[in-house]
Amino acid sequence: MASFTAGKLRWLRDHEPGNAARVAAVALPHDWLTWRLSGYGPAGSAPLGPDLDALVTDRSEASGTAYWNPFTGDYDLELLELALGHPAIVPRVLGPAERAGTVAGASTVLGPGAGDNAAGALGLGASGGDVVVSIGTSGTVFAVTDRPTCDESGTVAGFADASGSFLPLVATLNAARVLDAVAGLLDVDHDGLGGLALEAPPGALGLVLLPYFEGERTPDLPDATATLFGMTLAATTRPALARAAIEGMLCGLADGLEAVHGQGVASERVLLIGGAAQNAAVQRIAAQTFEPPVVVPEPGEYVADGAAVQAAWALTGDRPRWPVSIAAEPAPDHQPVIRRQYARYATAGRLSPPATAP
Repeated sequence: MASFTAGKLRWLRDHEPGNAARVAAVALPHDWLTWRLSGYGPAGSAPLGPDLDALVTDRSEASGTAYWNPFTGDYDLELLELALGHPAIVPRVLGPAERAGTVAGASTVLGPGAGDNAAGALGLGASGGDVVVSIGTSGTVFAVTDRPTCDESGTVAGFADASGSFLPLVATLNAARVLDAVAGLLDVDHDGLGGLALEAPPGALGLVLLPYFEGERTPDLPDATATLFGMTLAATTRPALARAAIEGMLCGLADGLEAVHGQGVASERVLLIGGAAQNAAVQRIAAQTFEPPVVVPEPGEYVADGAAVQAAWALTGDRPRWPVSIAAEPAPDHQPVIRRQYARYATAGRLSPPATAP
């Protein structure tokens, strides 16, 4: 996938070989920030100079490179060389509570850092049996597990988390923006869209929206477009279209949950977070789309909370466990018709011809 560091390095090698040849070390943005805060940097402008061997990272970010192995905890530098074309320095991988050092000239402790989803899981206190479904501009489905996963199809990314465990994850491009697009079409806000959606029955009278408005990452369809299926005189109504938008968005995430289940991960509940999760209709329809019970935590900055958990852990040596308040628990009401209809049309949509440039 283009989001993994190895793919980006290969692109650099293929398209800018001169720049690729100059690369001495490969680090992610937060690794560079830690390095600079620690006092390292260009000669003459940083007290400790350009010591690339001082670069450090964390497990969650390392697992997003595609050349760090969560099963062994080691880099596979042969993969790095195949991507970049030559060896390069990589950051040392820290443990979940290991200090990265201190800010240059101060006693302020630096934690190892984390990717956004790993920090979110830490802030939520997610543990075995929890699956987090985040509905923001993009969508993610991830779980915290005690063993690594390896999906050869590439659907589930086998990330590591920020607690010493693992974070199998599926990401979709089309989430809350689907609601934005259809709400704009119907000339309503998100609350109005939700109100309309609840006027239609589960399954939206047969109307199905395959919501690939901006292509899609999972499944890997960068040139796909959105498609509306099942249009009849009875189904072509404002309420049915509103409901089809919410159901289509959630079905893409439910497919992600199914892929995570396929890696042997069990789910006892779905923690629904993100801006769109606060919509009452989204909550209710989620309880009809997902089989496990749906729980909606209070709105919060869980990624920032995870950073705070990590900071306290690195400072004291003890991981704090702060309670998470629950905003809603919609009654379980699984309606198989929603995903059954979606599955009927999903294959057709995935086989649609790629978009052509004007």
